[in-house]
Formats: sequence, C-alpha cells, structure tokens
Amino acid sequence: MPRIIKIGTRDSKLAMFQAKAVQQQLQHLGHQTLLVPVKSIGDIELDKPLYEMGITGIFTRTLDIALLNGDVDIVVHSLKDVPTIMPKGIVQAAVLKRGNVRDTLVYKFTEEFLGAEHAVIATGSLRRKAQWLNRYPTHTVEPIRGNVITRLDKLDQSEHWDGAIFAAAGIGRLELTPETAINLEWMIPAPGQGAIMIAALENDEELLEICAEINHKETETCVNIEREFLNRLEGGCTAPIGANAYIKEEELFFEAVLLSHDGTKKISVKRNKKVGEHHDLAEWCANYVIERGGKRLMDDIKQSERLTNVYSTKSFTEAQRQLFNDKVSIDSSDFIKISLNRIPPRALKNEIENVVITSQNAVEALLTNFSSIELQFKNIYCVGRRTKREIEKRIGKVTHTEKNAKKLADYLVEFIEGTEVTYFCSDLRLEELPTLLTENNITVNEVEAYQTKLDPLKLKDSVEGVMFYSPSTVQSFKQENNPTDTMVAYCIGDTTAKEASRHFKDVRVAKLPTVESVIDLVNKNYVS
Repeated sequence: MPRIIKIGTRDSKLAMFQAKAVQQQLQHLGHQTLLVPVKSIGDIELDKPLYEMGITGIFTRTLDIALLNGDVDIVVHSLKDVPTIMPKGIVQAAVLKRGNVRDTLVYKFTEEFLGAEHAVIATGSLRRKAQWLNRYPTHTVEPIRGNVITRLDKLDQSEHWDGAIFAAAGIGRLELTPETAINLEWMIPAPGQGAIMIAALENDEELLEICAEINHKETETCVNIEREFLNRLEGGCTAPIGANAYIKEEELFFEAVLLSHDGTKKISVKRNKKVGEHHDLAEWCANYVIERGGKRLMDDIKQSERLTNVYSTKSFTEAQRQLFNDKVSIDSSDFIKISLNRIPPRALKNEIENVVITSQNAVEALLTNFSSIELQFKNIYCVGRRTKREIEKRIGKVTHTEKNAKKLADYLVEFIEGTEVTYFCSDLRLEELPTLLTENNITVNEVEAYQTKLDPLKLKDSVEGVMFYSPSTVQSFKQENNPTDTMVAYCIGDTTAKEASRHFKDVRVAKLPTVESVIDLVNKNYVS
C-alpha cells in the first residue's frame, strides 16, 4: 500500500497556504498526502530536556516536536523562521522555488512622508528597523506585532503611523497586498526570506528521496549561502543582519549587511562568483564583515544598555520576541547547559531490575553509551509522556510513568517490585525522589548520566520579572542575583514554581508546560 505522507503545518492562513503548495507538488508527482494542522505547542507535551536538545524557533518548535513524536512525516516552515542549527535528528529535506524576497512598505495615504523630516514607521523586526533608521535617521520606528492580518488592521486603525513594513511574500501569498504597497528594493531581506522549506527526519531515507523530487536546486543554493553567512556571523548575537543571494546567467551574486540596532553603524558586503566556484562565498563575506568591525559591533550590541523589564533564562530568537506584548522589553540567554557523560560499563554489569529515568537527557546519555540491546531492564519507571515515548521507541516498554518526580516516588513506594532502583540522573537533580525512596527503605543507586552546568548572568536593575523553565534555571539565576520583593517569577510548571517560591514572593505558573504559555503569562501582566 502506498505511503500516505502526513504534512505537518501550523494552522494560520499563511502556514496553510504554504503547506498546500507542498501538498500540490507532491500529489502532482503521484504521492498521497494528508495535511495535519498543529494548533498549538500546548497540544504536545514538552518536557524541559527538549529545550536543551536544539528546539529553539518559536514558530517551528511545535512542528519539530510533532515530527520527532512521529505524529507527522514532514513539516513545512517559512525558512526565515528556522534556526540555522536545527534540532538533532531533523534536516532540511527540500525548499520550493523562492517567492518575492523583498520587504514591502505599506503606507496609509501617500508616499510623500518619505521625504519628510519626521515620520513614524511600524515594524517588529530589528533588521527592518535598523535599515530604515540608517536610511531615514530622523524618522521614528515603533514596534508592531501579530500575524499579517493583525498588523494590517493595526496599521489601518492607527492615527499616527505613516506606514508599516511586511515581507512581500507573506502578504502576496495571502492576496492581501494593498494598492498602497511598494517593494523596498534597497532593504536587504532576512536570510531565507520568501522561501518555503520542508523538514524531515534525517533517518527517513524514503521521505528524503521523495522530498528531493520537489527541491528547487537554485533556491537551495542561494538560501544555504545566506543561512551559512548568518550562522558564521551572529554567534548568538541579536544584531540586525540581512543577506540575499541570487543567480543570474550562471553567476551567483551575494549581498549582506550588519547594523547596530539604531542604524547608525552599518557594515555591508557584496561579492559574486561563478556557480560551482561559490562554495566559500558565505565564509569570505562573513570574515570580510568581521574584519571591518563586525565583531566589535556585535560585542557593542550585546553590551549596550537596554531597559529590559522581563528576562528569560532560555535564549529567544527574534521570532519568539514578536509574541510578546508591546510593553514587554525582553532579553534572554541560556542559564543552563547540558553535557552528556561517559557512563562506565560497570553501571550495567549486573542485571538491573528497576530503572528510574526522569528526563530525555538521560535517555540520550544511555543511548550514546550503550546499544538498545544492552539496555534490557525489567522495569522502567519514568517522568513525562515525552520521555516515555522516547524510551519505548528506542529502549523498551515503560512499566509506569508519572507527571513529576514526586508522584513517581509516591507510586514506587507503594507498588515497586523489590527494594532497589537505579536512577540515571544529572549531577544537579531534585532531592525529592531519592530522599522519599530512601526514607521508605528503597535503595537508590544513582548514576550520573549527564551534567547540568549553570551559566548565569547578573541581571540589570530594570528587570521586573524572570521566566523560568526548570528548577535548574532558578538555581542558576540565584548564583548571580537576588530577587526584589516586587520581582515576578514566571514558571513553566509546578516543580519549577516550587523552587522559585523559595526565593520569590510573587510566583506565577503557566497553564500549560510550554514556552508559549509562559509568554502568555507574561503578556497578561503587561496588558496595554
């Protein structure tokens, strides 16, 4: 029976348009397909360890998890939203022929304001803002967030905005381009802008071959150069970066720009090479920018004073920032880092009857050190449905799972077979589970499968709230910071909130264990 390819997509109008474009091309080649809209990341359980496994893009995370879960076979993304380093196990399978790469200005009345000394432009993009201010330094740029339709409505309702900037491909695909719209040919677009990308699991050879049938090689060549340039240049910095590559008469042309947030500093590069001789183009251009002050400019941006009022203990992308209320000035960095340990063979020398696993990092560590055949345990007890799915897919049947470590400990005290467990854990782990088991005469043999390294920063006095995603992020925060009485802790779940309550007077818990839900929690505290 022919395989029915399940195509994962967000359920927004633009995302559905792009998924249907992929569907049509696959069906034209004779493949059977099924669209699978994924409404929200809240529909899929997201345990903390996945955050550290490379799933970073707020607009791609939901689909990436659905793909890793096996709920869909391929997923469709706007390429400009996809992080340059993709989650482990997921690869770029194809890109469709690129649409309009340009940014578009939608103005309210006439273009005459472009020659005026004072004007107000709306955009939520740091890249667009910086390039606009570089060209029109006396203008004002104000933030605007939301999907395409929402932003068009906000522009229409605004009494003081002269215009707003959109991706030409987005409003074009939705057939929403107003008559008062002009392409900004001088503005260098985001890397990958205008391109639709298909992602798949790297070990699904059948699907990778199918996707290759609709891959547009010229687009792939161009966007790969743009994304390599971004990856080489950004280094975790949120600097405004634009990059655009195109092929004309067997020549590959590339232009890119790095700017300060206010547009006062700008480093540009242009270069072209014959197709086939272009493989070092991104590296050369990135080095060119860096050698002409790019590294210093990015360092200055990182160190620049910003009146941040909410700080996230996990790094955000520019796309994630656009989900926040206009009154939220967000900054972020990773307060914890994960490294897998070498587990000595003696840890599995004797037959283990009962195993406890509380995170996907422990699963990854076990499978890095041993084959699945070597991991034949009689009883496996775990925390979280995602961890359970991963164990049963890669190791074996799970005897019992619970929502958190405390509930699992309570279950084991009452129902465990025997009086001993082997607990594959981090060097930093909550004491609750091993303590409760030990108090009830159950021997706990701890094996340190991975290390959770704390990497905190001293936060500025302007910070009014901190977003936490695990007890470890709270502990990391405390190494460098002391919360004020009015500071709010926004937490992803009850376990994290319990740790935060030891240090914060005001602790708030998201309705769902997801980043989106924590962002929603923050937004509710900054209602316009």
